[in-house]
Amino acid sequence: MYIQQIYTGCLAQAAYYIESEGEAAIIDPLRDIQAYLDIATARNAKIKYIFETHFHADFVSGHIDIAKKTGAKIVYGPTAKASYDIIIGTDGEEFPLGNEKIQLIHTPGHTKESSCFLAKDATGKTYAIFSGDTLFVGDVGRVDLAANETLTTKDLANMMYDSVEKLKKLSDDVVVYPGHGAGSACGKNIGKETTTTIGEQRKNNYALQPMDRETFVNTMVSGLPTPPKYFFMDAKINRAGYEDDMDTLLGHNVKALSVDNFILEKESGALILDTRMPMEYAQGHVPESLNIGLNGDFAVWVGTIIDNVPLILVCDEGKEKESVLRLGRVGYDKVKGFLKGGVNAWKEAGLPVSSIHSITAEEFAKQIEKGNAQPLDVRNDGEVANGMVKDAITIPLGKLAEKLNTLDKNAHYYVYCAGGYRSMIGSSILEKNGFKNLTNVEGGINAIKKTNAPIEVPVIA
Repeated sequence: MYIQQIYTGCLAQAAYYIESEGEAAIIDPLRDIQAYLDIATARNAKIKYIFETHFHADFVSGHIDIAKKTGAKIVYGPTAKASYDIIIGTDGEEFPLGNEKIQLIHTPGHTKESSCFLAKDATGKTYAIFSGDTLFVGDVGRVDLAANETLTTKDLANMMYDSVEKLKKLSDDVVVYPGHGAGSACGKNIGKETTTTIGEQRKNNYALQPMDRETFVNTMVSGLPTPPKYFFMDAKINRAGYEDDMDTLLGHNVKALSVDNFILEKESGALILDTRMPMEYAQGHVPESLNIGLNGDFAVWVGTIIDNVPLILVCDEGKEKESVLRLGRVGYDKVKGFLKGGVNAWKEAGLPVSSIHSITAEEFAKQIEKGNAQPLDVRNDGEVANGMVKDAITIPLGKLAEKLNTLDKNAHYYVYCAGGYRSMIGSSILEKNGFKNLTNVEGGINAIKKTNAPIEVPVIA
């Protein structure tokens, strides 16, 4: 079987193209489907199936559009209910693909319908598993996302225990192709590799170690970070479907706005999103805009920080389409357009420009030594636990907007993260909400630790 992983770094997401004897299947495709169609065309293959490991929460899937364009059948695991035509596979059911077979293994836990797909050669030997969000490198899928009034997190953790026991029965040499890599919020601490084997996971994955059910369940439900708020929106979209394919969406939303029209959209309630690099934003930006740069985990942070409201964009020239596409991947379709000419056009119109003061880590250390700095750490709790600037206020970026009332608008905050990306997002949130005395620390804690700034490990009560 031919297997090609299509990995999208900003979502830490892996889709797969698999093929045998001219028949192909796509596993967990993104909404922008052309790459998968192009592979099939180049290989002169026909797409027969779209295998969905579950209803994804972290991106909008392209399964519906692939089915429309190719006639391929969409396959989900048991209990799946959708508002479009699907095949609801049964546990153990086999789907022929060329001279090989793909077997559905129901592995609930991350969601109720979660399933893995086993690749079997012509002799019936299992040699690979597409594990979706059930099994990752060093981790398993989190068990809280599908919880509701009738299905608790502990219920899902119990399901995951049984699913892991199923997977542990596979041979050590079975190659594991997971749905995500490091950085995805679909697990607690996913490893950086994007493939592995059952044998490697049996040795190194905490969730595959021998333990009783109660210990496993308690491990699964502890230490779960707050999920990005867009997760629940995307899961709903993937169940119900959506109106516009990506090409249509790009046609509607990649729309140049004059300065006057940009202002009209802002006055109508649209939020300004600046997708440029953090330091470009710092040097000059449209007032009241938020900065989430394309150079980082753009879509994830958009979905964490911003409600699904109308947006108007400020982009680097040539990055307008990419900005709209990456928003569309996570269901943010309400883009009214982008500022034609960017910040330069705004300046040329004689309109005011804001900036964020930024300093190096060395300059920051000097301010601390003088007693002038109030550090604000916007990293996650797990990062902070490994060391923070002494006397820093710690608020994870995803919770900053809801914690603004705990901060003093008259104070001068020195905002830092790990490397400088999230601190600029945080600084833009603070500035938009009326905080005037802000300094961004370039390079974040990675650079700060190379100075004489005092670092402490917080005491966990």
